[in-house]
Amino acid sequence: MPHFPVNHPARPLYRILSGLVGVYILVFGVWGVAETIGDPLFARSSTWALGLRTNLAFSLASVIFGIVLIIGASRRSNLGHYMNLTAGVVFLVTSILMMSVLQTDANFLNFSMSTVVVSMLFGLILFGTGLYDKVGPAEHAEAELERRKHPVADAHRR
Repeated sequence: MPHFPVNHPARPLYRILSGLVGVYILVFGVWGVAETIGDPLFARSSTWALGLRTNLAFSLASVIFGIVLIIGASRRSNLGHYMNLTAGVVFLVTSILMMSVLQTDANFLNFSMSTVVVSMLFGLILFGTGLYDKVGPAEHAEAELERRKHPVADAHRR
């Protein structure tokens, strides 16, 4: 069973980091929609927004994803934890799949290599923040600290 730290001291920093990623994705999506409005949904043109190639479908998906990430970062519950873990995996899988079809007609989201790199980076950031922003009762955090200070744990640190 995986162990996620509960009430990590840097949790507010991780929530801010995931919120900033969400804001960037939202701004990118809005900018991309403004640039590609009137184009076909899955156009393969050379339209760029904030340094990433895009089309209308990718821009609309980015707007939705950005809003979801901002909502997840603004909640002080485990909703953000699960949203960041899920979004991190989605970004990583999408970037790998789109990289595999980059130079083909199957590149329906109009990715470029820079879009793949940024998607992987955002996926790693969101997955990392999801690992450390789990919220729980104070008793769980105290129990975790006690487990770390257990004599058997101290013996293994030497």
